[in-house]
Amino acid sequence: MPNIFHDVMARRELFLILVGRNMKIRYKNSTLGFFWSLLSPIFLIVIYSVFFGILKIQMPLPVLVSGIIVWQFLAMCLGDSLYAVMGNANLVTKASFPRLILPLSMVGANFINFLLSFVVLVAYLLIAKVSFGALYLLPIAVLTQFVLCLGLASILSAANVFFRDTEHILSVVLLAWFFLSPVIYDLTFISDKFVEGHWVHTVLFLNPMAGILTLYRVALLSSECPEVKSLCLSIGIAWAIGVLGVAIFQKAQPRFGDEL
Repeated sequence: MPNIFHDVMARRELFLILVGRNMKIRYKNSTLGFFWSLLSPIFLIVIYSVFFGILKIQMPLPVLVSGIIVWQFLAMCLGDSLYAVMGNANLVTKASFPRLILPLSMVGANFINFLLSFVVLVAYLLIAKVSFGALYLLPIAVLTQFVLCLGLASILSAANVFFRDTEHILSVVLLAWFFLSPVIYDLTFISDKFVEGHWVHTVLFLNPMAGILTLYRVALLSSECPEVKSLCLSIGIAWAIGVLGVAIFQKAQPRFGDEL
């Protein structure tokens, strides 16, 4: 595994070129270009603020906004990953380079967009006078989500080369995963129903996004932290998916040329 990333670092110029190209493609023919990375979360906050006020929903808005912005990073990576390899067929068939650069550069481009959205989120939290929590957990949350996104993107980019129905399956899975993850609600809702250690609580944390979203909220919103065992289980699964995804991609990539 270390040799894979050593080869990628040796071709970092190509990686940076692909990251830049992926970002340009997202905002191609757009007048505001990269400014949409800042404007989108601002519009998101305004829209939810208005509707929460109209509907008199009691859930704290920072909980919802933080969850949505974090989830968007994952959703954008998975959606774009479908064509990380398929969209670079000429490059794959005619050039020699570590194929892992393709999903990695796609995740890297979305990560930059996420960081810009995250700046807006932090500014909003400061304006809303939210008390930050354990900020030392923030790098762990960000790195863990990046690894999870890379692992899943690697699997999906390879799968779509061989199974063209992957796109349709992903849309269904993402919708189900969204509601099974604490994106639009806080885990305190679950904790009120089931005590820590209950099997439902454990099953919930088999979802890697449950641990990742919890880490973000503990770091940014001073949310209640679940038992360490459950949190470590969720984070461990995220890293396992990252490693497994890269391994699957490397196993499949010699056959890409025959399928493209």
